[in-house]
Amino acid sequence: MTANGVTAESDAAADGAVALRTSGLGRRYRGVWALRDCSLSIPAGRVVALVGPNGAGKTTLIHMIVGLLTPTEGEVRIFGAATGRDRVAFVAQDKPLYNGFTVAETLRFGRTLNPGWDDAMARRRLADLDIPLRRKVGALSGGQRTQVALTMALAKRPDLLVLDEPLADLDPLARHDVIRGLMAAVAEHGTTVLLSSHVVSDLEGTCDWLVMLNRGRVQVSGDLDDLVASHRLLTGPAEAADDIAARLPVVARTVSGRQASLLVRDPAPPADPRWTSHAIGLNDLIVTYLRDPHAGASRHLSAVPGRVPAE
Repeated sequence: MTANGVTAESDAAADGAVALRTSGLGRRYRGVWALRDCSLSIPAGRVVALVGPNGAGKTTLIHMIVGLLTPTEGEVRIFGAATGRDRVAFVAQDKPLYNGFTVAETLRFGRTLNPGWDDAMARRRLADLDIPLRRKVGALSGGQRTQVALTMALAKRPDLLVLDEPLADLDPLARHDVIRGLMAAVAEHGTTVLLSSHVVSDLEGTCDWLVMLNRGRVQVSGDLDDLVASHRLLTGPAEAADDIAARLPVVARTVSGRQASLLVRDPAPPADPRWTSHAIGLNDLIVTYLRDPHAGASRHLSAVPGRVPAE
């Protein structure tokens, strides 16, 4: 655990490598910190959900990871190297493609810039998506444009794929198609993915690691299933809420009349029979933490179950 929130601790015995590690990372703009003291370790092969309210520092973090911004303090290491950006591909929210190029010309441009370019995979993927190579990029639908941008990133054969709100301008069907294609592509290569999104339904069933940013600091980071399983919603008499809070790490508390509801970070049901324990879903977990920037910083909270490998 860190003073900033709930994080998974390193375990030297864990298998695999660390795809992304940030240490004390911060970025200041004209005296204002957009991100501060950000320390993360993401295991290789994970699909990571990066969530947080507007202004939390998500895009700042992403831009430092991919090398578009220089940190004011701290460092980023990609697979153990400070200069590993050649192993990273990035899709920005606005998907900056040349509207005057055809799709085929866009692929040729990508092949020229990237030594490890997989042209056969790119053409096969676009053919499977029924996207004509002769069509101008400016004439594509929003979903097709996103698929072309994603194909350009995947054709680099990156070990780390970073996506900044890639689905924000798509309808639900197009989002589903993009996510399905993304998961198939990354599973084939074992790519680590960092996906920033405001839509929780995009994350469920897709991501297996969760990072929450709030007010420029890491609030929660860990294995998604472990995080959900380690939280319970307790309902019981309001007069007994303080007793529960003295024994369990309480993330949030609401009182309505004589009844209290407590979100606690403890998977075991309470011994007191007056309290009922309920499982909590991912959406409720995220909303509860993000509603209170201080949730997760309590001294009671221990490391998230689940392991992050050491470098």
